[in-house]
Amino acid sequence: MVPEQVQQQIKIVSAEINGRTLSLETGRLAEQAMGAVVVRYGDSMVLATVVGEREPKDLPFFPLTIDYEERMYAAGKIPGGFIKREGRPTEKAVLACRLTDRPLRPLFPKGYRAEVQVMVTVLSADQENDPDLLSIIGSSAALAISPIPWDGPVGAIRIGLVDNDLVVNPTYQQLERSELDMVVAGTDDAIMMVEGESKQIAESRMLEGIDLAHENIRTIVGLQQELVAAVGAEKWAHTAPENDMHLIEEVTSFLGGELRDAVRNPNKVVRVEETGELEAKVIAHMTEADDGSEPRYTAGEVGDVYGSLLKQEMRAGILEEGIRPDGRRPEDVRQIWADVSYLPRTHGSAIFTRGQTQVLTTVTLGSTAEEQRLDSINPEATKRYIHHYNFPPYSVGEVRRLRGASRRDIGHGALAERALINVLPGVDDFPYTLRLVSEVVSSNGSTSMASVCGSSLALMDAGVPISAPVAGVAMGLVIDPDSGNFTVLTDIQGMEDAFGDMDFKVAGTSEGVTAIQMDIKVKGITVEIM
Repeated sequence: MVPEQVQQQIKIVSAEINGRTLSLETGRLAEQAMGAVVVRYGDSMVLATVVGEREPKDLPFFPLTIDYEERMYAAGKIPGGFIKREGRPTEKAVLACRLTDRPLRPLFPKGYRAEVQVMVTVLSADQENDPDLLSIIGSSAALAISPIPWDGPVGAIRIGLVDNDLVVNPTYQQLERSELDMVVAGTDDAIMMVEGESKQIAESRMLEGIDLAHENIRTIVGLQQELVAAVGAEKWAHTAPENDMHLIEEVTSFLGGELRDAVRNPNKVVRVEETGELEAKVIAHMTEADDGSEPRYTAGEVGDVYGSLLKQEMRAGILEEGIRPDGRRPEDVRQIWADVSYLPRTHGSAIFTRGQTQVLTTVTLGSTAEEQRLDSINPEATKRYIHHYNFPPYSVGEVRRLRGASRRDIGHGALAERALINVLPGVDDFPYTLRLVSEVVSSNGSTSMASVCGSSLALMDAGVPISAPVAGVAMGLVIDPDSGNFTVLTDIQGMEDAFGDMDFKVAGTSEGVTAIQMDIKVKGITVEIM
């Protein structure tokens, strides 16, 4: 029995999405969190909470943490193994974290450095509606009603293609027959994130799906706005740090034309070395004090300005001259070479090189008894095709401790897996378990798409009768915030990924798209740009 006092605090808003009720509830659970929302769709339920610190950290990045916690009780199951307790996040949970992070992160204020933790706990999994979609909606709603500065809300929709009809939020059962599984997240007026796989459908059909998703996203955004109007807290004030104009002028004058020359070096290794040396030189110059007094600027202040000028130099070259750091035009692809059967004792292997990005992929075949067994809250019990992606520190010339697969490693492996799964032969025609491993041996951007290309070659080298070869490329975008002009980039490299506004990975065959994933750093892009 809920006490009347608590009952009065509970606020529920709901709307119909494709014949099922989507409801957002706050006030019943987790009262000490800054924002807590229970999202229910069908009988799937998640609790999304957010807590943040008010004071910023002295860090060069935004410390946002997003956790997605699967509870086996949600599906009426007891965890396997001897311990009988949930342990490390499953691959599905890691992918849900990344799926939730991408549309939320760009909407925090520029320069925000206070720590924020978003935690999503799956409370009920009805074996029909995937809770990962509810994670995005719940996290958005929790942030929206909290005092933490954030320019949301966002909504999320899954789109399927069943019997040639686009379906909003298809069930697991419908997805088994669907030619498309695509998640779209966005605000009321822009798209924030797209991720999905398909059975070689046309780009035009996929864009129709994004349009349909955005129509329903607006309904979900409106639902959250209704919740904010009822119980939303006043947002904390946040003023983005302003650069010292005098410092900017001094750093610009000191650098002269050296920064431009360093940025335009076509060799990544040399470019990183030269820009690093320039940074060290300007920091040493701007922080020295000849008269024994305190220096006028700190190394952090000078470093921030240098980083900003480095970014501006790269973007200006693209927007104003159409010249990229390595000298390519926006539509140019880097030089490609490939080789197969490189490793003598593997079932299949391939090297794929694009510019200074290089991936070695191997294929191992096993019996169906070697399928991966999944201990999860989802209906899927086994996996016949497994794709692992490894990104060692030497691939970027760094020293770093090895600590197992990162979230990024798991996400990139899953993307390559999605790109290829729909061209593999069925188990009746090819009764084998397949494990592919993509080793990134050199990285300068687009390693996940190089993994797709290398994996396609390795599968053919192993004699796997795929229905068509698959290739992938990462597209980029640089937008002028003042004029609105933009330049689309083909085959982006590391610097363009870091300083650009979008990383849109597309994989497919000559017939159509097999996988897409879009990450952006601006507050949404329009369907017209896509």
